[in-house]
Amino acid sequence: MTQRGPTQDSGYKLLYSHAAMVRDLIEGFVLGAWVEALDLGTLEKCSGSYVTDDLRDRADDLIWRLRWGEDWLYVYLLLEFQSTIDRWMAVRIQTYVGLLYQDLIRAEQLSAAGRLPPVLPIVLYNGAQVWNAAETLEPLIEPAPPGLAGYRPRQGYLLLDERRLAAAESLPTRNLSAALFRLEASRGSGEAMAIVRALIEWLADAGQTSLRRAFAVWFGRIFLPRRLPGVDFPPLNDLIEVYHMLADNLEAWTDQWKQEGLEQGLDQGREAARHILIRQVRRRFGPVIAEQSVPLLAKLVDLQQLEELGDQLLLSADGAAWLQALREASR
Repeated sequence: MTQRGPTQDSGYKLLYSHAAMVRDLIEGFVLGAWVEALDLGTLEKCSGSYVTDDLRDRADDLIWRLRWGEDWLYVYLLLEFQSTIDRWMAVRIQTYVGLLYQDLIRAEQLSAAGRLPPVLPIVLYNGAQVWNAAETLEPLIEPAPPGLAGYRPRQGYLLLDERRLAAAESLPTRNLSAALFRLEASRGSGEAMAIVRALIEWLADAGQTSLRRAFAVWFGRIFLPRRLPGVDFPPLNDLIEVYHMLADNLEAWTDQWKQEGLEQGLDQGREAARHILIRQVRRRFGPVIAEQSVPLLAKLVDLQQLEELGDQLLLSADGAAWLQALREASR
């Protein structure tokens, strides 16, 4: 029986409970000259002592803070690995930031001037679908009359879509978070071994023992069982053990890993085709017809059929005709 372990979310929580992972995430993926003013050496994970039950329910999210000049800047790290994309993510982020601010006021964790600290919300996403939810609140709200425009909320978040970042092959080097993203996108045990070798070198210092073990636990309980279902894995407590396990089973696992890569490639092709169709439907027939098309397209798994629907979209006289054609195709 395959070893049972924590969810993907809790596996990431274990990794991003280490300052080195958060530091490399900020250094490697948060852009802007202002980042240079952050004192990454002051990173500290916020305890639950002043976090209310409303935020404690977000068990797989993490809140860190670090110095920005004389004051603190907070990093709200949201781990999002659900199978479907939440189009209302910006609303959720506004809610979580609001709850955090309430807790900071209650605990009197304010700046020297008595103001609330800035918050950087980061959404870490590792789904197969291309993330297509709005990254700010504004597109989710109907346009306001001129006199109300100033009251529209503008909450946004920084999306880090790991698979797409890794596919772009522009990840920073010698970066722990980038190594994690590369592992998630790796298509063979040989590629994974090379990344593990690098991690062993980067985390050789005795002070990184806990993070080294966190990577090993993530490999043994999440990464390997997901890639090689049905294989028994002994408990892994160090990256050296992970490397030897990959090396010892390289030949036996190659075919299975390749097959998974082919299947994932097909999944990504289907998802890209659905995404293009939805975008075209929205442009031609509007957002209501596009929303109704989403569950119907999700039923279709044949890539050629999805591609042929692109022609059907051009031939449809109106949204009703398009939806009828889509219903027939999805039966």
